[in-house]
Amino acid sequence: MIERTYNVLFLCTGNSARSILAEGILRKDGEGHFIAYSAGSQPKGAVNPLALKVLGAQDYPTDGYRSKSWDEFAAPGAPVMDFVITVCDTAVGEACPVWPGHPSLAHWGIDDPSGVEGSDVDRAKAFVRVFQSLKSRISTFVHLPLASLDRFTIGTRLRAIDYQEGASTAVADGSGQHVESKAG
Repeated sequence: MIERTYNVLFLCTGNSARSILAEGILRKDGEGHFIAYSAGSQPKGAVNPLALKVLGAQDYPTDGYRSKSWDEFAAPGAPVMDFVITVCDTAVGEACPVWPGHPSLAHWGIDDPSGVEGSDVDRAKAFVRVFQSLKSRISTFVHLPLASLDRFTIGTRLRAIDYQEGASTAVADGSGQHVESKAG
């Protein structure tokens, strides 16, 4: 049986840190089975240099990234996605484009390392933590037996990855508002 290659789009608001890290990790760890992309609802126009620094330090590719709009992937002629994964809590609540091909959708709540204040060391540590969190989730994802699972099961397992130990998740409180909590 010939295994197919899956297209995966990681979304975040600015497409400068988390979604870039996720794209880089999947580029390497899913090579031959997955094609990774990233985009943002409100792209910042530049990739955060700390994201590239962490990727490079972990021996992941650092070239070819750019901060771009998710509209590129909803336009005619764009690659059809099999999976669309939001990696920040603001993008999950936004009205997403209609994705051609009806991909499996999931949300993995990841804290924004760009928002960390403090010393350069503190900021770098935040990016490393996010890298490690994404690497753990992506490792689980690339080891799913996708070819043998039905669409519903794939979606359920993809969403369950967000609940790995230590994962940041958005949950509704009694008022219906979303608040941050830690799973596990």
